[in-house]
Formats: sequence, structure tokens, C-alpha cells
Amino acid sequence: MIDSPRLELVLARSGREIAIVLAVVGVLSIAATGWAVANPVTTTTPQFDEERVTADAGTSAVVTQNGTLWTEGERLTDSPVYMLNESPELTIHPETRIQNASGGTPIEDGTVRHELVLRFEAVRNDEPFWNETRPVLRESPSIDNGVATSNATIDIEALRQRQRQLEREVTGVGSIRLTMAFHTEYDTGRHQGSMTTTTPVTITDEAYWLGGSLSDSATHSYQSGSTRTTESRSPALIGGLSVLGTLSLAGAVFVTRRSPAEIDAARRAVHEQRYAEWISQGSIPMWIGDHHVALETLEDVVDVAIDTNERVVHDEQRDLFAVLSDGVIYYYTDRGLWEETAWPEMDLRSQSSTVEADGELPPGDAAELEEIDEFADADDPDGFEDDEEIWNQL
Repeated sequence: MIDSPRLELVLARSGREIAIVLAVVGVLSIAATGWAVANPVTTTTPQFDEERVTADAGTSAVVTQNGTLWTEGERLTDSPVYMLNESPELTIHPETRIQNASGGTPIEDGTVRHELVLRFEAVRNDEPFWNETRPVLRESPSIDNGVATSNATIDIEALRQRQRQLEREVTGVGSIRLTMAFHTEYDTGRHQGSMTTTTPVTITDEAYWLGGSLSDSATHSYQSGSTRTTESRSPALIGGLSVLGTLSLAGAVFVTRRSPAEIDAARRAVHEQRYAEWISQGSIPMWIGDHHVALETLEDVVDVAIDTNERVVHDEQRDLFAVLSDGVIYYYTDRGLWEETAWPEMDLRSQSSTVEADGELPPGDAAELEEIDEFADADDPDGFEDDEEIWNQL
């Protein structure tokens, strides 16, 4: 049984539509639950790997004459300093290595270009105002087992002579600075890029050396593949859809099977609840009031009570709401007019008396006749005058 008059009114107005909506929601929710169970989630996770490109330039020099420190024909490798008389030529070994960073697997497919440049600069206050560039190497070596290697030999004695000549030209103005630049360009098939490193070169009358490293590296990420995983959908989602479907179908059944309320009765129940503070329970006599005004709704009766500052009396036996003001009864009822609320409908056919075959009345009817006989008096022993008066009154 629904206790809310407002809900009762909503169901009275739109019960059929609400039942249809609930049924549709229930069916769709149950279907969605089955679909969620039968179709687990498949997730594709990309797998990433890295390509690492490393560029470096090593050095070496061959000893050309015997000395205290080295013997002729000996090769010095990556020495921090080389003696000019013993090793007048310096060999540079540019190298570019390409491999997968995760497993160190060399990459064969690709191209590499090496450039090696010497640069003289005349500087003053560390600001260059003249320069001269000498290309030493420019080639594209092949890649073998992920490594591209080049070689270039530099005549250091010739560089020293050129440097002394330039220093004489800028004496009193500035100084000469010599640098070596290693530039590499690469294309791995997935990524392209370039790197450039520079180091100062120092040459004295006795020795020469590089001031820093010619190494650099770069890392590139790429998608190497993907993995697929399958797992059941969230239990909360499946449970929620199942509960929603069950409740929706149960609600549709409830709305469908409940006794449909009349809209007017439901609306009146809403008004009774809304205006409960203005309504009192009581019994309304039939004879009260000089005039009786029938109103169309309970709300109209309450409006009269508010305007006249009176109470609305609800006679439950007569199903009547009424307000008495200045001898006028303002009322509302579902039964009709004022007089129609006073007496219940009677079926006279069901109350007809039957005279028994032997001429005697049933006990109940005989008792009623005895009561009528009490109206007779001595002057009218047969009671005809009283009977006539009663009929005239009727």
C-alpha cells in the first residue's frame, strides 16, 4: 500500500507509462549484465623499446723513431698527450654505434655520415674576429654489426706551422685558437638525427693533445609491439546492472498489479495532506446552515476556510468537507449534493415483507404493527385519525 499521496497521484496519472519505462530499463539492464559477463575486457598494451645512438672519436698515433719512452712502430691509442717529434701525425677514428637500448642488439639497417673539421679562430677578449676551416673527413661509412667507423690522419707539424704563422699576424691584437669538431648524421629507419661535439686542440713545440672528449649520445623511443590481455569486467559493474534490472522489473510488476487509483481521489488525498492543518475531523448535522454552497474541489473549501478564518470539518461518515460561515455551508463531497450525503442508498425490494400462507405476519413485521397500534387512543380506537395525520406529514 502506498502511503505517499503525491506518489499515489503520480501513479494514478502515469502508472502505465511508468511501468513500461521500468520494464524497458529492467530488460535492458539484465541484457547488459549478460553482455558484460559474456564479453570480458580485452586490453591492448603497447610495448616500447629504445634505440641508442652513440658517437665517439678515438685517437691514435704511430711512433716514427726510437726514443727513451717508445720504440719505432709502436702505436699509441687514446693517449692524453702525444710527443710531437716521436708522433708527428695523429689519426682520428670517428665511430657511430646504433643498437637497441634494452638488449644491446645492434641495428644494421641505417645510414651514417661522418664529418671532421679543424678550425682556426683569431680571438680577442674571447670573441672571434676571424676564422679558417679545414675539412679533415667527410664520408658515409657502412654499418657493420651496428657500428660505422671512419679514419682520418692529421699532420700535426703542418698545423703547428700554420698556427705560428697566424699568431705572428695577430701579435699584439689577439690570439689563435684551434678546435676540432666531429659531426655525425644518422638514419636508423625509425629515427633521424645528428650530433656535433667540439674540443680544443693544443699544439706546443714539444707535444700536442685534445682538450676534451668527442663523445655524444642520443636515445629514441619507439613502439616495438603490443600485448593483449583479457580480464573479466568489474564485479561492481555487473552487480550494479543486475540489481538495477531486478529492481526495475519488480517495480514494473508492482505498478502493474496494484489497484489503479482514481485521479480525483488521489488528488484529493494530496490536498488533504497539504491542508491537514486546516482540517478537523467531526460530524456535521444534516440540518445545520441556512444555505448550502457546493464547491468543485477540496482546495476550494480550504480557500474559503482561509479567507473566513474558519476550520474545515471532515465528516468521514458522510465523506463531506464543509466550512460554516455566517449561516452558509460551503462544502465538497464526491457523493453529489448536500441532501445526497445524508441518507445511504436503500434497496426497498430487499426489505419487502412476506405474509405467510396461514395469514400471520413474520415476527418482525408483527412487532412493527404493534408499535403502530400504540398511536391509537380512546377517542380513535382504530387509529385512523393518527394514520391520516402521519400520511399528511409524509
